[in-house]
Amino acid sequence: MSEQDSLNGPVEIIDLPNDLVDAAVVLWQQVGLTRPWNDPHEDCRRALAGAESTVLAAVDARHRLLGTVMLGQDGHRGWIYYTAVEKSLQGGGIGKRLLAAAEDWLRARGVPKLMLMVRQENAEVQEFYRGLGYTDQDTVVLGRWLNS
Repeated sequence: MSEQDSLNGPVEIIDLPNDLVDAAVVLWQQVGLTRPWNDPHEDCRRALAGAESTVLAAVDARHRLLGTVMLGQDGHRGWIYYTAVEKSLQGGGIGKRLLAAAEDWLRARGVPKLMLMVRQENAEVQEFYRGLGYTDQDTVVLGRWLNS
């Protein structure tokens, strides 16, 4: 998928190439997506290696990383993570393009529903998703570490 971005020329949505994994992790750190208990490099490698997951990247004509979305599916639900756009480009439509590409990726695999998690305190991002038609799902997310 290739689109025109008024600030940076052509923007292409591609599977994240290995040479941009470090740039993706830096981007995730800059926008506050990482947590000390998760290894973002390992998260990225796992998603790229999986048959039912990937990381999509928005890149400009110079192969510069502008944004990412990690996604995967379990057969019924698709999940997205690490949705990030370079701060100076936020609000310019790149995030919407990445989500549209993620939705297309999941639709092509027959996945009927897309889910995502946003931290409670991140009201701005919640509004971004609501503006795209995402709604609260009236669920509580529980978790447990498997390596403890």
